[in-house]
Amino acid sequence: MKLSTKGEYASRAMVELAARFGQGPVPIRIIALTQAIPQQFLEQILLSLRRAGYVKSKKGPNGGYYLSRAPQTITVAEVIRVMDGPLAPINCVSVIEHEPCPLEETCGLRCLWKEVRDMVAKHLEQTTFEDVLKRQKLINQREKRGMKK
Repeated sequence: MKLSTKGEYASRAMVELAARFGQGPVPIRIIALTQAIPQQFLEQILLSLRRAGYVKSKKGPNGGYYLSRAPQTITVAEVIRVMDGPLAPINCVSVIEHEPCPLEETCGLRCLWKEVRDMVAKHLEQTTFEDVLKRQKLINQREKRGMKK
C-alpha cells in the first residue's frame, strides 16, 4: 500500500472533523488552514468523502462540512480505501482488485505480500478517527510537559 497525497489529506481532514464532531459544520477554509491542505484540493477530497457517506455538508454563511457518523465508528481503513483503493501492496494479493499471476500458487513473495496486506488492513480497520484523536492529544500533552521543563 502506498498512501497517496489524496489519502493523506483525506485522513487529516477527517481528523480535523473528528476533533470538531458535534460542533456543527466546519468551513472548508478552516480545515484547509489547520491541516495545511490546499483548499482547492480539499474541496475535491471532501466531495469524494461526501459521496462515500463519511461527511455531510451544509451550504450558506454558517455552512461547512461535518462527519456523518461519530468518529469512533469510522475507521482509517474505510477512508483510505475510498481515496486510494485496496490496501494490498500488489494486485495478486488484493481482495478487491485481484489480478492473477502465473506464479500465484507457488510464489513465496506472494505469501509475504499477503501477510503484509493482512497486518496493515487489520491495524487500519481497528483504528478509528477517535483513536487517532486520542493519540494526537497524548502527543500534545507530552509536548506541553516538555516545554514546561
